[in-house]
Amino acid sequence: MTSFLMPSLLPAFTKGFALSAGLIMAIGAQNMFVLRQGLKREHVWPIVLFCAAADAALIVAGVSGLGSALALVPGLSLGLSLGGAAFLSWYGVSALRRAANPSVLIVEQQAGMTLGTALAGTAAFTFLNPHVYIDTVMLMGAVGTSLPPIERPPFMAGAAIASFAWFASLGFGARFLAPLLSRPASWRVLDLGIGAMMLALAASLLRDALIA
Repeated sequence: MTSFLMPSLLPAFTKGFALSAGLIMAIGAQNMFVLRQGLKREHVWPIVLFCAAADAALIVAGVSGLGSALALVPGLSLGLSLGGAAFLSWYGVSALRRAANPSVLIVEQQAGMTLGTALAGTAAFTFLNPHVYIDTVMLMGAVGTSLPPIERPPFMAGAAIASFAWFASLGFGARFLAPLLSRPASWRVLDLGIGAMMLALAASLLRDALIA
C-alpha cells in the first residue's frame, strides 16, 4: 500500500487518473443512463458501483494484455458494433415514446425499475458499447503496458478512482438538477435529447461497422 504513496509513482497515478477522466467524461449512452437514474434516485449506489467496478476490471484486463488479444479476434469489432447499435436503437425509441406521452414524464409517477432490471440495463450500456473496449481496454491497456511494471498498479488505481469519482458525481449530483426537471415539459425535453442521442450513436456505430 505504501508504494502507491511514493512520490516517484505519483506521475503514473496522475496519468491513469487523467486519461480515465478524459475518456469517461465524454457524453455517451452509459452516462445518460446513470444521469437519468440519478434524477429518479433509483438504485443509484448499485449502478455507480457496477459502472466503476466494470471499468476497473476492464482497465486491469487491458493493462494485463487483453487489449492486444482482442485486436487480433476477427469479426469482434463488427459484432460489438451491430449489437450495440441494436440496443441503442431500442433504448432511443423507448425514450422518444416516453417523451410523446406526458402522463409518464414525471419521475414520481413512473413505475420504478427493479434492481435486477436496472443492473441489466447498466450492464448493457457498459458491455454493448464497442468504445468501452477501444478506450478502456485497448487504449488504456496500451498506455499501461508501456509503463514499467512497478508503475502499472498506481496507473490502474488512478484510472479506477477517476471512474468511481465520475459515476458517483453523475449519479448523486443529478438530484441537484431535480428542481429544473420538476415539470413534465422538462422531462419531455430530456427524453427527446436522450432518444435523439441514442439513435445518433446507433447510426454512428452502424456507419463505422459498414465502413470497416
